[in-house]
Amino acid sequence: MKIICIGRNYADHAKEMNAALPTEPIYFLKPDTALLREGDFYYPNFTKDLHFECELVVKIDKVGKHIDPRFAHKYYSQFTLGIDFTARDLQQKCKEKGLPWEPAKGFDHSAPISTTWLDVKDYHFQELEFKFYQNEELRQIGRPKEFIFQIDELIAYVSKFITLKTGDLLFTGTPAGVGPVQIGDELRAEIDGKTLLQLSVK
Repeated sequence: MKIICIGRNYADHAKEMNAALPTEPIYFLKPDTALLREGDFYYPNFTKDLHFECELVVKIDKVGKHIDPRFAHKYYSQFTLGIDFTARDLQQKCKEKGLPWEPAKGFDHSAPISTTWLDVKDYHFQELEFKFYQNEELRQIGRPKEFIFQIDELIAYVSKFITLKTGDLLFTGTPAGVGPVQIGDELRAEIDGKTLLQLSVK
């Protein structure tokens, strides 16, 4: 099982990170040990600047390679919410040295994900809205219609390079509003008023 994460898929997030808008999808991988399906999140001791990035997550249903965008919708049927935790201080060091971002993005439990999956067919996907709260303060609002690259485009693009397999997870990118977390924070993410993901930072 792979965790495939898309970077800069919202124009407003690219702007807040002082990054150029991509002309094609940007992706990176997290190992399966990054998954956190339930329980508390423990602040890692190798960073002093850990940021949340809430994202819509799609689960791949079947094996595919070189998937045509016209048929990409056949490769997923469920979605949920997750968090791409990022050690921003480590990421900055990696950027400055031109090094890969895995230490900042791929550490253990850096990808908490809801255990509740929703069926795509039950929603008007382009009208979806998810919200992320930190200590019950609204921090992020995400809408698939604001993606730079839609899910079918992402699946087609990534499958040109790596084979997608059943159970792979696609984190589709985060909207603006990312920020630091602290020990003691309560984090919560919802879709249409329904809480899907909730965790404490220890």
